[in-house]
Amino acid sequence: MKVHGFLKDIGGAGRVTRRRRAIIQHAGSQMMTRDPINVTAAKLHPRTIALRVTRIRQISPTARAFRFVPQDTPLPVFQAGQYLSMDFQIGKTITTRPYSISSAPFEARGANPFVEITVRKKGSTFVPDYLFDHIKAGDVLTGSMPHGQFFYEPLRDSENVVALAGGSGITPFYSMAREIAYGKLDFRLTILYGSANADDIIFRNELNALECPKIHTVHVLSEDPDWKGEKGFLTAELIKKYSEGDTTYLVCGPQAMYRFVEKELKALQIPRRRIRREVFGTPKEIAKYPGFPDAAIGKTFQLTVRRGIHEDTIPASSGEPVAISLERAGIPIGTHCRSGECGFCRSQLLSGNLFVCPDGDGRRKMDRERGWFHPCASYPVSDLTIKIPIL
Repeated sequence: MKVHGFLKDIGGAGRVTRRRRAIIQHAGSQMMTRDPINVTAAKLHPRTIALRVTRIRQISPTARAFRFVPQDTPLPVFQAGQYLSMDFQIGKTITTRPYSISSAPFEARGANPFVEITVRKKGSTFVPDYLFDHIKAGDVLTGSMPHGQFFYEPLRDSENVVALAGGSGITPFYSMAREIAYGKLDFRLTILYGSANADDIIFRNELNALECPKIHTVHVLSEDPDWKGEKGFLTAELIKKYSEGDTTYLVCGPQAMYRFVEKELKALQIPRRRIRREVFGTPKEIAKYPGFPDAAIGKTFQLTVRRGIHEDTIPASSGEPVAISLERAGIPIGTHCRSGECGFCRSQLLSGNLFVCPDGDGRRKMDRERGWFHPCASYPVSDLTIKIPIL
C-alpha cells in the first residue's frame, strides 16, 4: 500500500508538470504589463476619491461640518478615529490638510452613504478660510483613502478608554462615540474635552444626546469663570478623577496640549503602552521652542529642491515648515498627517541644517542618521539642498 501511494504521488506530480507545459506553450507572446490582481485592487482601493459636498452645517460659532458623498466610486471602509487627507489648490498654492472623520463608519455604508469632516476656524487661517468662504454644496473635492492608526483595537486597548481632547481634537472621539451608541463598538468611553469657553465647544449638543452608561463627556473650560462644571486644564488630578481601573488613554489635540498632557500622564506613572496620540499640526511659534537657534529667528534662507532631473531654488522662511515653502512655490509635496508622524512626505537632506520639533519627529532612527526628514514638521535654519519624491 505504501508503494502504491508513492507511485500515485509521482503520477500526480507528472500531470501537474504536463499541464504547466501546456499553459506555457499556449501563452500569448504579448508581455503582461499590468497584473490583473493589481488592476482590481486599484479599483477597489484607489489612492484618491472624488467627494461631492452635499451639506455644510454650523456646529459651533467656530466650527462647520462638511458632508460628502462619493462622486463615482464607493466610499472606502474606515475605522472611527481615522482621517482623510484633503487636496486643495488655492491660487497657485497646492496643499493638503488632514481632517479626522467626524461621522461614524456605519454612516458610510447603507442606502445613502456619506462621510463628514469638521473644520474649526479661529482667526485668519489659510485652508479654513478657503473652506468657509468658498466651498459650497455641489463642489467636488479630492480626498485620500482613510489613514491613521488612531482607532480602538480590543486586542490592544483596555475596555475603559479616557479620551483627552482639545479644540477640534474632539472629532475622532465623536466618531467613536456614535459608533458605540449604535452598537458597532463595545467599550466605555469617557471624554475629557478642554476648551477655552462654551462657544469653543464643538458637538456640545450632539455629545449631550449620546450620554449613556458607556459614553460620558466632561467639558473642562479654562477661560470661563461662570462655568459650573470642571475648570482649568486636563491636569493629572482631573485625569485620575475620571479614570477607572485598567485604562487606555487616547490624546488628540494641538501640539501645545499634547506637551502639557504628556507631563500630566507621566506624573500619574501611566505606562507608555497605555497612551496613544493623534497630534495635528506643528507649533505655531516654532522660534519659541526650546533648542531653536537664535541666529535663525526671522530669517529667510535659500532652498534648492531636486525632483528627478529638475532643480528649483526658492525662498524658505525659518518660521514655517519646509513643506509650506514648497507649496507656496507651487512645488507638489505629498503630505498626509502634517505633523511629522506618518512619513508620507519623507525627503532627503543633501546639505544644510534643519530644526525638527521633537514632539513631531516621527522618523525612524536610521532615517535620522542618514539625513532623511519630514518636510511637514522640519524648519530651515540655514540654506538647504533637498531631494523630494516625484508625485
